[in-house]
Amino acid sequence: MRRTFSDYIEKWAANDPSLVFITGDLGFNAFEKLRQILGTRFINAGVAEQSMVSMAAGMASQGHKVIVYSIAPFLVYRALEQIRNDICFHKMPVLLVGNGGGYGYGIMGSSHHALSDIATLSSLPDLSCYVPPFKEFIPLTIKHIFDQNQPAYLRLGTSISAGFQFNNYDPIIRLHANPDSDLTIVASGPVIANLIQNPDFQRNIKKVDVFLVNQFPILNLSADLILSLKKTTKLLVFEEHVAVGGLGSQLSVALLKNQISLKAFQHRFAVNYPDNLYGSQDFHQKQSGLDSISLLKDIDVLLKKIS
Repeated sequence: MRRTFSDYIEKWAANDPSLVFITGDLGFNAFEKLRQILGTRFINAGVAEQSMVSMAAGMASQGHKVIVYSIAPFLVYRALEQIRNDICFHKMPVLLVGNGGGYGYGIMGSSHHALSDIATLSSLPDLSCYVPPFKEFIPLTIKHIFDQNQPAYLRLGTSISAGFQFNNYDPIIRLHANPDSDLTIVASGPVIANLIQNPDFQRNIKKVDVFLVNQFPILNLSADLILSLKKTTKLLVFEEHVAVGGLGSQLSVALLKNQISLKAFQHRFAVNYPDNLYGSQDFHQKQSGLDSISLLKDIDVLLKKIS
């Protein structure tokens, strides 16, 4: 995803003299060409996340389009006060880009994991969080963010290609819809690959509707998601984020607001570190039941439940 993001920003930077890119001494082997294109508008602020967020807010107040880049936990947790006070309270159109969301940095441990970033930032005023699921969705997401001209956070991770082109940006994507569906699946971000890349998932494809939530906070449910939930009354939600404040929590509130009742509900989420061990992203996803085998078992159980 980082490479796709960089390629798109390079094209934008070549045609927009207002664009400024600030990095916290990160982005090596990805942003060298962008640095050449931007020249003095590419700023390495060093290991100083709080300062670079305040710097970005000041530049945005003078009409610049500013992108701030770091790995997700360093940007979100170290600079939270500056994000709230300098960017959000003044509605500065700064794009915060956090790479390696969830367990993305694996064995580097909890200091490098961002498991509650969506809960933390989507609670701030006038800030929207974006979690694109596929590489192809990144350009549409960035264009949408720039068009909104509001504070934004973009969470990047290791992603696959969807295999088809998206024509429009939507906060909620319907990935699969079937007239005979008996289960609604809602996920967020690149973790969806764990399910759709498994060949065994194809045996249930005609029995499920699959939706992806790409933007937080969840303000509205799409009409087709509402119809699917009312039809199936069974829901599997999964996300590489803690249980509180993320997709599952926000979706539950939206269901109540829309008076949608369910007969079966399963929520898979990041469980932090139950064994006090650190490992690869795959290791932590398996512990959390976010691996393909666990998700397929959840689907089988839910499909067998009587509607």
